Amino acid sequence: MNFKPAQLLVVLLATAVPAMAQNVATVNGKAIPAARLEAFVKQATAQGQQDSPQLREAIKRDLIVQEVVLQEAVKSAATLEKIPEVKSQLELARQQVLMEALMYDYAKKNPVSDAEIQQEYDRMKAQAGDKEYHIAHIQTDKEDEAKAIIAKLKAGAKFEELAKQSKDTGSAANGGDLDWVVPSGLPPAFGQAFTALQKGQFTETPVKSDRGFHIIKVDDTRPIKFPTLEEVKGQLGRGLQQRKVQQYQEGLLKKAKIAG
Repeated sequence: MNFKPAQLLVVLLATAVPAMAQNVATVNGKAIPAARLEAFVKQATAQGQQDSPQLREAIKRDLIVQEVVLQEAVKSAATLEKIPEVKSQLELARQQVLMEALMYDYAKKNPVSDAEIQQEYDRMKAQAGDKEYHIAHIQTDKEDEAKAIIAKLKAGAKFEELAKQSKDTGSAANGGDLDWVVPSGLPPAFGQAFTALQKGQFTETPVKSDRGFHIIKVDDTRPIKFPTLEEVKGQLGRGLQQRKVQQYQEGLLKKAKIAG
């Protein structure tokens, strides 16, 4: 089992100062902490490997080999760092670590509050509405084609049969079925077109989108099952934190003097 240098760097950073850590080995007086081995075991099992004595022994050997090579590289650092390619890679790695450290520090100093999470939850819940719709559609390239299909439907043709000629090949074979949807999760024109329809009704005017024209039918409706705050709190928190970091980056970009 051979780990890439970038993977090793991540684990080295994560376990650089293990308080009173138990060591798995010592190489020329330099300890390899158990926390480092556990980090690699966790990474390996996340990729589908089975935690076993054999896996742990293989990782331990890799860590020992890497430590031996690292110690030798450190001895030759003064010479190696003069190689242009090495110098360039070290500078890129330094820049990456510094940028990630800056983003981490900003996120730590500007955490997402429970009030912000509650506000985002309330916004999303209001946007979703109180109903979801089971819909089907027929897609055409031209408006006249859509109008012709609407005329056939009004004359008594079956929606499921006409849907077989839909340009949306993914749903055509299933009678145009798009399953249960929430209007807010769709393009505005598409989502707004069917919310006024009753069960069994279809849009009598072609609905335009960037994919063409659509006839949309409502097969059923039901009260929406919106997740509780506790179920999505972690996800919302991560999303809001990421948004804060992005806004921070955008703020830096606006303040920067950029030429060219």
